[in-house]
Amino acid sequence: MVNDMVDSRLNKLANVIIPVDDQDRALEFYTETLGLEKRADLPFGDGARWIEVAPSGAGTPIALCPPGPGVSAGGKDTGISLGSEDVDVTHAHLQERGVDVDAEVSRFGEIPPLFWFRDPEGNSLMVVQAGP
Repeated sequence: MVNDMVDSRLNKLANVIIPVDDQDRALEFYTETLGLEKRADLPFGDGARWIEVAPSGAGTPIALCPPGPGVSAGGKDTGISLGSEDVDVTHAHLQERGVDVDAEVSRFGEIPPLFWFRDPEGNSLMVVQAGP
């Protein structure tokens, strides 16, 4: 019985999913605008694709998938936080590229500086200062 419990434990975060209506536009935004790498682009379901993107070296990818039954795409607070070695530079870079970012970087005392941005479908993600 002990071996069965060890073998069935959850052992990693496999991916996080953002439901999107326009997968081509999402892929372009996440790779070309944000600079994430495409990890997978496979047939999925009825004419859709399973697309995964991630920062270089990241263990957990973001899946850009069509919404499931009863789920709508867009306008989601994804809960996804991306790290940047210099959040101020990243904020300015995304602003220059026309990304919908918060007006300024937020600073809350001991919490690392951070800001939110929205993808073309209105899904929000956070960028937080992270060490090298």
